Amino acid sequence: MLMTSGQWDVRALEALEREASDLFDVLDVPERLRSPPAKTAVMDLELQDHIKHCSCSCNHMGYGNFMDYQQTSCFGGLPDVTEHTHTSNRTTTHKELTSSTESLAINNSNPGERHSMKSLTPPSTQSSTKGRSEQSSAAAENERRWCFFVVTFFVALTVCVVIISLLIEVLLGQKTDRSSQAHRIDIVRRLLQETPLIDGHNDLPWNIKRYSHNRLDYLNFTEGVRSVEPWSNSEWSHTDIPRLRQGLIGAQFWSAYVPCEAQGLDAVQLALEQIDVIQRFTELYDRHTAMASSSQEIATLHKQGLFASLIGVEGGHALGSSLGVLRSLYSLGVRYLTLTHTCDTTWAGAAPSGDRGLSAFGRAVVKEMNRIGVIIDLSHSSDGTAKDVLEVTRAPVMFSHSAARALCNATGNVGDDILRMVADNGGIVMVSFYALQVACSRQATVFDVVQHIRHIRAVAGIQHVGIGAGFDGIDATPIGLEDVSKYPILFATLLEDPAWTEQDISLLAGKNFLRVFKSVENVRDYWKSTNILPNETVEPPKKSPCAYMPL
Repeated sequence: MLMTSGQWDVRALEALEREASDLFDVLDVPERLRSPPAKTAVMDLELQDHIKHCSCSCNHMGYGNFMDYQQTSCFGGLPDVTEHTHTSNRTTTHKELTSSTESLAINNSNPGERHSMKSLTPPSTQSSTKGRSEQSSAAAENERRWCFFVVTFFVALTVCVVIISLLIEVLLGQKTDRSSQAHRIDIVRRLLQETPLIDGHNDLPWNIKRYSHNRLDYLNFTEGVRSVEPWSNSEWSHTDIPRLRQGLIGAQFWSAYVPCEAQGLDAVQLALEQIDVIQRFTELYDRHTAMASSSQEIATLHKQGLFASLIGVEGGHALGSSLGVLRSLYSLGVRYLTLTHTCDTTWAGAAPSGDRGLSAFGRAVVKEMNRIGVIIDLSHSSDGTAKDVLEVTRAPVMFSHSAARALCNATGNVGDDILRMVADNGGIVMVSFYALQVACSRQATVFDVVQHIRHIRAVAGIQHVGIGAGFDGIDATPIGLEDVSKYPILFATLLEDPAWTEQDISLLAGKNFLRVFKSVENVRDYWKSTNILPNETVEPPKKSPCAYMPL
């Protein structure tokens, strides 16, 4: 009996092994057939499962024991059993004997006998293997169910995200409905909360000089001036704090205007007095506005609910042909200089002069403005001056209050050739609301202004157009744009055109100018980092009884 009480009889197995060895000798069986079978590429799954969980130290017909499989990286590969099969003086276990006997039977018997040899496997092992196989099948089934659940979950999640995105798009579409003027005004209000509306030119400081001799104690701009004489009856008055707030202004360039008649006389003094009025006005109404001298300060004040006040000097004759005065004006907060008004200076031609351009000193002025960070304003300049500036400057330029000459051939408007040059320069044309510039008559409407904006966009691009109404310096305004409260009407009118996006409105309202301003600051900072020194060019003074002439 090879088994006793369900256990293998070791002595009987050893006797069987000796008999098998003698039989091998008699039959002259080659040595390669006496050894356990070599490892194969594929192992029976039940045998794998059995070896993995069997805690005995037997060799399992040459496939090793559970210790061999703990040393391998995964159960899919066969263990190296060379040590177990070829080591001399090894101890033959009953499992190895069984494997050897099976090998002999495989090579010397028919298929029926091979099947009978499998019966040497203990019944208890067969039962255990079958149980583990069923457990593996159950585990695999659970894994498949889990994978199905995960995939289903992510598919459902994706569908939900798509549905929610569509709903959001529909809701946003409802919010941006442009079918009525009220809806368009709501859109404009939202956009101007995000982007400051920047107007490039307002002449209120000159009206304060004309009507109250630079005194600010005569009236209260927070209460409005439409009921105060002579403001109430003046065609030149369009500005006060309530209307600025109603118009959603984010930043206003106040013009320090100097009349051409002051050239060679007290032009510098008048410029300084205008700057002083702007600064005192801003301090007096600090609940509504604050001075700004950089692009960042405009954005910061807008977030604080204040509109920024900035200074531009109108008329290059305010320099008195002195770069020292230019640098001093910058230190007082001036951030743009209009090179001419309606009259030539000694170094630049104005619009009526046509092709007259810059002198050598005029080129020095341009370079020094680049160096210190003053924006060059070409409104009122001749074509010759504009082209010379665009050739010399290393920073973007601006037209603070001009329109398109192609639509209205008025003095001071910009031709298409120069519009293209401005686009190449990275500059901006800020559209005037003056009826004589947009309609070539005293009768104009908001649609005339819209046409000029569209034309400049078509020629130069949406990135190069802005707003420079010129309020308080014009005496004929378009219907619908009568004062500083009407800016939202203009933007809402533009939104009637499907070609105008909300982003386009934001660019027009303020983002374009902020980009120009920032670029000018970048040029200034770069020149400073390279230690470029102040320009020492001097304009030869003209002999005058109104000026001290050193010997």
